[in-house]
Amino acid sequence: MERLSQIIHEATAAIGQEYFLLPIHGAGAPIYRERVYCYELYHQMRLRWPHDSPYRPNGEVDKVCHPYFQGSDGGKPKPDLLVHQPGGGQYNHAVIEIKSVVGTNFRKDLETLSLFRDQLGYERAIFLIYGTMPNSRVTRRVERCATRVVRLAAIEVWFHAEPTAAAVLWNTLTPEH
Repeated sequence: MERLSQIIHEATAAIGQEYFLLPIHGAGAPIYRERVYCYELYHQMRLRWPHDSPYRPNGEVDKVCHPYFQGSDGGKPKPDLLVHQPGGGQYNHAVIEIKSVVGTNFRKDLETLSLFRDQLGYERAIFLIYGTMPNSRVTRRVERCATRVVRLAAIEVWFHAEPTAAAVLWNTLTPEH
């Protein structure tokens, strides 16, 4: 899926203010709501998805009954987005986890991405952080969490700073990180 990076660029650039920061009636300032952002990103990706691709984007696929996770001590991961061929384990392209800049559990997301990348054969693992540019405070936080992941896989870290701007690839975390 050579076009995935371009689709992510275009799709994130199409996300408007109301999906980036959700207005709350009577509450004052709008707030980050990951589900709202994820659903809009999924929608924007689907609008740009090539019809001839063997892969499909799927949102928050629940793995409760999946045979890979039966008897697993690691729980039943539920990544925000998958780019794969449903039902065909040999066609796993990308797993995507999304967090707002105020999100708290970066380590859990990095562990989920590592699991799907290294143990389930996904070709790409993408961690998309929205609501900030890649600044030293946030990048240090990501790197610190990465050092605590026991089996860290190669994970692309993207930042989506603001509505109607494209997300950018900041770095790829590697096990040596």
